Amino acid sequence: MKKNIFLIIAVAIAVVLTSCGGGKQQLPTSNEYPTITIGASNAQLNTTYPATIKGIQDVQVRPKVSGFITKLNVHEGQYVRAGQVLFVIDNETYQAAVRQAQAGVNSAMAQVQTAEAGVRSASAQCSTARLTYTNSKQLYNNKVIGSYELQTARNSYETAEASLNSARTQVEAARAAVKQAQAALATAKENLSFCYVKSPASGYVGSLPYKVGALVSPSSADPVTTISDNNTVEVYFSMTESDILKLARTDGNIQNALRDFPSVQLMLADGSIYDHEGTVVKASGLIDPTTGTVSVIARFSNPNHLLKSGGSGSIVVAQNNNNAIVIPQNATIQVQDKIFVYKVDGNNKVHYTEIQVNPQNDGKNYIVTGGLKMGDKIVSQGLSSLTDGAAIKAVTESQYNEDIKKAEKLGEKQSTAGGFLDAMTGKDDDK
Repeated sequence: MKKNIFLIIAVAIAVVLTSCGGGKQQLPTSNEYPTITIGASNAQLNTTYPATIKGIQDVQVRPKVSGFITKLNVHEGQYVRAGQVLFVIDNETYQAAVRQAQAGVNSAMAQVQTAEAGVRSASAQCSTARLTYTNSKQLYNNKVIGSYELQTARNSYETAEASLNSARTQVEAARAAVKQAQAALATAKENLSFCYVKSPASGYVGSLPYKVGALVSPSSADPVTTISDNNTVEVYFSMTESDILKLARTDGNIQNALRDFPSVQLMLADGSIYDHEGTVVKASGLIDPTTGTVSVIARFSNPNHLLKSGGSGSIVVAQNNNNAIVIPQNATIQVQDKIFVYKVDGNNKVHYTEIQVNPQNDGKNYIVTGGLKMGDKIVSQGLSSLTDGAAIKAVTESQYNEDIKKAEKLGEKQSTAGGFLDAMTGKDDDK
């Protein structure tokens, strides 16, 4: 009889060890499931917008004269000050033009001197002729000379006066020629100065597509470089028309909305968050008809010059919601692009319910935007063993976790023959 008993026990032990694979026994199943009741939570909703980074002042540098680059004084990324020479363009032709223009000025000034001398000579002749004519009139009145002599004196005076006026006209023409020659000289000197391409602003040198020996002109397709003042940068992003309308309705108008706009963050291309927060300063007054968006500008300080003009990133706008519905992700089931929960009704029956969530999450929780309301109860664990319409016994998560621990402990003891015999004979202290 004892042999039979031990045989039965041995077979039972073998069955248990076989079912456990030599390890722990699977957890016992029941209709007990932990549930949570939906309540209000504080959540931060982050909205991201693709953005483009630009220096607060990006100035394209183009030459004003044509020629070959003979000297390159800067390198890419170098900080330069306004007025600093960046390039030198071959200036032989322009120096020759200056010399020619200077010669023209000298010649015109000589002509002025000659014309002024002519005026002085004509003025003296005119004075003499005027005196002769005056004396002739007195002599004619005294009947000393006849009308012929008087008329001759008069004609001589009129001729001298005309010559004086002509000389004065020549002076004015010569002086005008001097001004014209001086203007040509100034233009030649200016063109010569344009051979020294200077930075229009203080900032950092961008790309340098043209090297020494390259032919450049004012009509070149690309600028010789771009100077970027990026001590402060402007980050351009676009908001939808609905977002703008929402802001305007909340704050009365868009200007008030911009003034009260919260500080924004900048997510860089590598996914990191920039150290300094930005301030929204501008918004376009027009809606882009092709995209239906409004261009918005945020400014960020850039003391370490980490941000470069032309870079990209994303603007992150954080909004706090004190009445958000937040549930753990392990209380949900995702099927393709849809998310479901098991909602518990008043009769403790579960219902397979689709919910909507904010696409942004922390990897642990979802912010529910639809499908659940305050006061709803959902199953938080063990969803894989549930079916739609099943009746459950709702327990708290602490109760459920405690039952799990007990079941695991029991399984550990039953995984050995001795522990199994203790359990079967009632020697298990935890039973």
